[in-house]
Amino acid sequence: MIIFRRSHRVLVQGLTGKQGTFWAEKMIACGTRIVAGVSPKRAGETQLGVPLFASAAAAMAALPYEVAVMFIPPAAAKNAALDAIAAGTRLLVCLTEHIPGQDVMAMHLAARRHGTRIIGPNTAGLVTPGEGFVGIMPGHNPNIFRPGPVGVISRSGSLGTLIALNLTRAGIGQSAFIGIGGDAMVGTTPVEALCALEEDERTKAVVLVGEIGGSMEEEAAEYAAQMSKPVIAFVAGRASPPGKKMGHAGAIVTGSGGGYASKRGALEKAGVLVVDTPREIPGAVSRRLSHASVMSGSRG
Repeated sequence: MIIFRRSHRVLVQGLTGKQGTFWAEKMIACGTRIVAGVSPKRAGETQLGVPLFASAAAAMAALPYEVAVMFIPPAAAKNAALDAIAAGTRLLVCLTEHIPGQDVMAMHLAARRHGTRIIGPNTAGLVTPGEGFVGIMPGHNPNIFRPGPVGVISRSGSLGTLIALNLTRAGIGQSAFIGIGGDAMVGTTPVEALCALEEDERTKAVVLVGEIGGSMEEEAAEYAAQMSKPVIAFVAGRASPPGKKMGHAGAIVTGSGGGYASKRGALEKAGVLVVDTPREIPGAVSRRLSHASVMSGSRG
């Protein structure tokens, strides 16, 4: 369970905070089914018409949900995540960044034991245009996101938003946006996101937005080589110096690994079309979709 659907019921942890309230209102407006919120000091009250509970476990007992999204500060993130995981949430969208490493490891271990999928930490969330979103992406804005055939995977929320905007302006809609998160230890990898989009009937092509640092893009290239759907990629950080952290916790190059050339080379070897700038993506997507359509027609 990676792609968000309108049928999914959502719990918002930290609903009464400024950010939680702001984004929950946007989510509700575009179709997201928020059924409950967590606010220990205000349990028994409502916020935006949504019932509040003292814990994720109490909310699950009263109003079952499949998705939990966290508007929780770093120091409290682990306990909030463990609460939702133990309660039985199938998908946990962890927006929080700067969570201590040992806490992140505890969250991932608990998730594996309970069968919970984590998106993040440090993710901007998930968007399915025409259905809803969870997180801090502008999924409510039809000038940025519109329904269509292209799945977008990105570590960065801002880059993901730019890609969606460029696609929409070119008349190309999106089937889903998956923000895997910018931390070094994320719960969902690009390979797992690619797998979800490969299996998704609405998705006809995929845009992978990568960054320098780590080996996730190289691993994604191996999977992309086997996909039936075309993949177009943009890798950020071409001019970044080796050994220097650039923004995200995962965006650091060590030795010869994780660099721009390594990632681009692996993707191109796998048959992925890699573009130099985000503005080139709509044209590249159109060409690949046209080619895929012609090939499909010739096989028929």
